[in-house]
Amino acid sequence: MAMRLPRLQLHNKILLALVLGAAFGAVFNVSKYELAISSRLNGERVTAEVAHWTAVEFVGADGKVFATFGPEDQLRILPAFSRLKPEEKRATAVRIATVAPDAGGTDVRTGRTFEHVTSIEKVKTIAVMIKPVGTIFIRLLMFVAIPLVISSLIVGAASLGDIRKVGRIGAKTLLFYAITIVSAITIGLILVNAIQPGTRLAPEAREKLIMEFQGNGTAAMTTDADLDLTDMLVRIVATNPVEAMAKGDMLQIVFFSLMVGVSLTAIAKEKAAHVVGFFDGFSDLMIHMVDMIMTIAPYGVFALIAATVGEFGFEILTTLAWYAGTLILGFVIHQFITLGLMVRAFGGLHPLRFFRALKDVMLIAFSSSSSAATLPLNMETCEQKLGVPKQITSFVLPLGATVNMDGTSMYQAVATVFIAQVYGIDLGLTAQLTILLTAVLASIGTAPVPGVGIVMLIIVLRSVNVPEEGIALILGVDRILDMMRTVLNVSGDAVVAVIMARQEGVLRNPEGVAA
Repeated sequence: MAMRLPRLQLHNKILLALVLGAAFGAVFNVSKYELAISSRLNGERVTAEVAHWTAVEFVGADGKVFATFGPEDQLRILPAFSRLKPEEKRATAVRIATVAPDAGGTDVRTGRTFEHVTSIEKVKTIAVMIKPVGTIFIRLLMFVAIPLVISSLIVGAASLGDIRKVGRIGAKTLLFYAITIVSAITIGLILVNAIQPGTRLAPEAREKLIMEFQGNGTAAMTTDADLDLTDMLVRIVATNPVEAMAKGDMLQIVFFSLMVGVSLTAIAKEKAAHVVGFFDGFSDLMIHMVDMIMTIAPYGVFALIAATVGEFGFEILTTLAWYAGTLILGFVIHQFITLGLMVRAFGGLHPLRFFRALKDVMLIAFSSSSSAATLPLNMETCEQKLGVPKQITSFVLPLGATVNMDGTSMYQAVATVFIAQVYGIDLGLTAQLTILLTAVLASIGTAPVPGVGIVMLIIVLRSVNVPEEGIALILGVDRILDMMRTVLNVSGDAVVAVIMARQEGVLRNPEGVAA
């Protein structure tokens, strides 16, 4: 009789996909010595690959060379060409010089010229080509997020019954979110001042990083990023709720849903019951859809991690090891000590039980780098594994996915001080308190999607007059650290959900047991 192997649980499948994806990406990584050059010949697009060049030259319409790059300059070539205007690209010829041995073994210099070039890109490997699988997985989760938030929040607010109770829970939720954010920023500031990672970056490494990544940060640096608390409060109220849903503006969606839920408590019960019943059933439908989507999670995670490692690699971590190490240490301390103590002291749950229940959520958050994409699974996990009722999760978690960004806030504080240290700028106590306050307020305006933290970082840098071009120093590791800080963001949301359920006396099995 054949022995049947035990079936792996979902979180083990995701973890295995994470490891295999990283290994796959490391093997099929994108070469920094290859370029894919696309041009138009006789109306048709033609793509050619060139490798191991000795020089790359951009030649203008007048025949003059206006940019020259060496064999190690792939990361300079790509942004330099992308910054050209469409008419400049059409008029620019790209001249490639290479050295190759002939039949006799003698190195011979050869050259190729490409005209009417439309794009210059890295040569994609299979690890990068499979990324659409992961993108589809994330889009499916995002697809469910907003309908689930609206339906759950309406039902949750309506079930609370009293508008004063909604206000009390809202105030306490924001208070605990503020505590987690301030704690995260404080830990980050203490560590970055104690370790001083910016003083450990060699001047030549600094120049190389700025040269390689300054083009990638141009869009962020030219963004009209500003912090206006009054405007932020005004924008919470949507002039068109449908437009807010289409744009995915979570704060406006939360406000609209709360208004609908609270208003349902003020009309006749027999009329309200039909509306609440519809949204309650719709919420259950969305939760079931999350279960269906999670069946492809291992494949999506494998594709996402393989593409990330394949494109960015781990090499950049060695250059920015002190900065990355400082931030990761801060993440670990806040995740397992600060949040662990909070969920034990205020939520009555054993930290081990809490983090074990949250395994799938943390893995998806790490893979997707998106609090919004992780929100449906976070709501389901808190309800089914942590005993938090729907009326709490439907209010606390959507709000947290928008305003509670522990990892992002810590990153903004550490990155700002790190950049200041690199440039030799001394930030005193007043400046660092400014960083703390600005990072707290900026986190409220941070959209729960990948990469937006960079734009928010511009606001923090401007608040203490640190050069904005310094973001080029950290862009190389931002994607990897973005994955890690998203784990902190969603964990903080879940902690506050458990605490609020315990505070309201509705947490099932409130004492908790070690799993």
